[in-house]
Amino acid sequence: MDTGKELLFFFSALGVFNGIILGVYFFFFTRKKYLTNYFLGALLFALSIRIGKSVFVYFDSDLPKMYLQFGLTGCFFIGPCLYYFLKSATEEINIMPKSWKFTLLFWAILIITIGVLFPYEYYPKLWRGYFIKIIYFQWFVYLVFSGFAIKDILAKIMSRKQKATPAETWFGMLFIGNFLLFLFYFLSIMGAPGATYISGAVVFSFILYLIISILLYRKKTDDLFLLNNHKYSGKKIDSAEATILSEKLENVMIEKELYKNSNLTLQDLAQEVNISSHQLSQFLNNNLGKNFTSFINEFRINEACKIIKSTDKFTLESIGYDVGFNSKSTFFAAFKKHTGKTPLNYQLQFS
Repeated sequence: MDTGKELLFFFSALGVFNGIILGVYFFFFTRKKYLTNYFLGALLFALSIRIGKSVFVYFDSDLPKMYLQFGLTGCFFIGPCLYYFLKSATEEINIMPKSWKFTLLFWAILIITIGVLFPYEYYPKLWRGYFIKIIYFQWFVYLVFSGFAIKDILAKIMSRKQKATPAETWFGMLFIGNFLLFLFYFLSIMGAPGATYISGAVVFSFILYLIISILLYRKKTDDLFLLNNHKYSGKKIDSAEATILSEKLENVMIEKELYKNSNLTLQDLAQEVNISSHQLSQFLNNNLGKNFTSFINEFRINEACKIIKSTDKFTLESIGYDVGFNSKSTFFAAFKKHTGKTPLNYQLQFS
């Protein structure tokens, strides 16, 4: 291996290693725990697996075939993690909806089952002929979904008239970087002139070092994960409009019992009261001093308190699920935060 290739290998392999380290950072060590952090960490893990496979196979084509299968398996999760990363940010989703969990579980079961029944080592033609096309098609579909999720942000980044916030630039650049990564790999598979497998690894390393630079040189990084809060920071809706909107929200939440929907999003609620998700976020944060999750959880806890007072026929866990929580731990934590007591201690008052 000549000096040029050695440097290319070192740069690409170091990018993979740093991708894993950065993924661990977003999972466990960020000061504020947003759902976007976890999906960004998962995205970096999936990308690192995919890129690692490319790097080592490119420089040593005699590696065991399981490396190819492992890399393509990681590739299967890049699209979903990117989409949920952006979706959780744009809609301020802090608790993963059940539909997301089922979708990720479905993809995991599917790719693992295929890997067990048709291992790359014994079915290389099947993987190279069909499976890789399905994998890249899935990745492309999620890229399209991701683009639609942040279409307004992308339009602002490309516009000279509007200035994007740091958060909008951050999310836009991460999407564009992933798109370029997909493009390089796709062109390589299609045999386009000048497109090589290692190009994707180089693009990934560049994106990664860009992320690291931002984290190292920005004194404040929390605003990079908050699209709507930053945009409307410090701005309040006037009292007359706030009163009307508050009544609308109260009525629609109680009459339609929207809080019982564990998959309810900021956008869903905004549509119910005929305002934009940005305006609703502005109202909740600056007029009520609450985020979307806290606002919804108050209705859920109030309903749970009514049920606990009226009957002892249901378990506390089942009550939590009935009022819209998607896990026992989330229900118990929210209940204590709202009432100052655990659900059990609250129940004992009426037994």
